[in-house]
Amino acid sequence: MHNYTTHSIGYICFKKTQAQINNLSNKQKKMKTYNFKFALLISISMFITGTLTAQVLKIAPKSSVITINGTSNLHDWKSKSELIKGELVLAGENQVKSFTLEIPVKSIKSGEKLMDSKTYETFNADKHPNISFKLTDISNLQINGSNVNVVFNGNLSMAGTTKKVAIKATGKNVKAGTYTFNGSVNLKMTEFRMQPPTALLGAMKVGDGVRLVFDITLEEQAQASIE
Repeated sequence: MHNYTTHSIGYICFKKTQAQINNLSNKQKKMKTYNFKFALLISISMFITGTLTAQVLKIAPKSSVITINGTSNLHDWKSKSELIKGELVLAGENQVKSFTLEIPVKSIKSGEKLMDSKTYETFNADKHPNISFKLTDISNLQINGSNVNVVFNGNLSMAGTTKKVAIKATGKNVKAGTYTFNGSVNLKMTEFRMQPPTALLGAMKVGDGVRLVFDITLEEQAQASIE
């Protein structure tokens, strides 16, 4: 991935104009001095408003899955979604510009209709149809060849409540333009003002704690200019 800043172009114009002035008559120098000042102004402007080429990576739904693991007083349970949308934007070498992720609540399936119904009710899916994550910053970035370790810090929104979370992840550049990431985060439903569901007339009670595990594939889609 190559990134270019426009202020370098302005700097070349600046140096070229300066060299030309030294070989001119006084009258010519006055005119060239004006051009010199103009080139300097342009170079400063280009430096301030310089742009970078960004690499846009989109989540590949067919090879991505998010799993929700939980417990109950009767047995452990698991639900998953394979309908995941989102993108990661890289600006410069190893610089993450943004990362967003979205999961439709009603795409979460357990294989049991009663469990799924209770899940949608707990999320209040009709009013809050999506789970979303938006990156605020990254930390503990470590790169070893094609392998990456990183912590994604950001805002996770579920059931109308947004909380800051830290998702520890490992990644790999599997081939040109394609990356895989996997990781997990432990949450409590009550932290998002969600009431753990019950079933079978209260005989089955779901535990408050859940673990979100994600395995996603990101594929390069385009190059874009960013400020």
